Amino acid sequence: MKRKTGCYFDCAVKVSGLVPLLAALVAGPAQATGKNNVRLYGALVAEPCVVQPGDEEITLDFGTVIDKYLYLNTRTLGQSFEIHLEECDLTLGKTVSVTFTGTESSALPGLLALDGRSEASGIAIGLETRSAKPLPLNKASDKLLLQEGSNIIALKAYVQGEPDAIRNHRIERGPFSAVATFHLEYE
Repeated sequence: MKRKTGCYFDCAVKVSGLVPLLAALVAGPAQATGKNNVRLYGALVAEPCVVQPGDEEITLDFGTVIDKYLYLNTRTLGQSFEIHLEECDLTLGKTVSVTFTGTESSALPGLLALDGRSEASGIAIGLETRSAKPLPLNKASDKLLLQEGSNIIALKAYVQGEPDAIRNHRIERGPFSAVATFHLEYE
């Protein structure tokens, strides 16, 4: 069984499904004269695991990143974060892979570009496994074996300087942010 899930995907589906319903309910009597003018539909599915409440939105604070460190090392050390899966039922799926989606850096393909509100430039955000295996943006990770009950997907994120910005000492300092959405695929 293959199914992609994640709070951002599910929430978007719920919100978009709510707008037509609200429009139909608010519409005047002239529009609501048909016998079947409100159509509701959906799908009830069983997921192998539940994302632990609070892990639907994970925030990482890199704190202060020194530009001189990036000029010397090209990237920071990885900062750990985890996705906690609860109530895993192996009869519904035995493996999980994670895919992070977002805007990809043109200078560093596979890494996450900074958003437009960022003052910093010349950097991107990379993702990797705990064993430092790169996890390119928009590509599924290796399959991880699930255990009955609770599971943890342990990952790291890092800041990397763009090659031209490092070569020309053109990393711009300032606050930065980026957003990625994770999707889980069970088999």
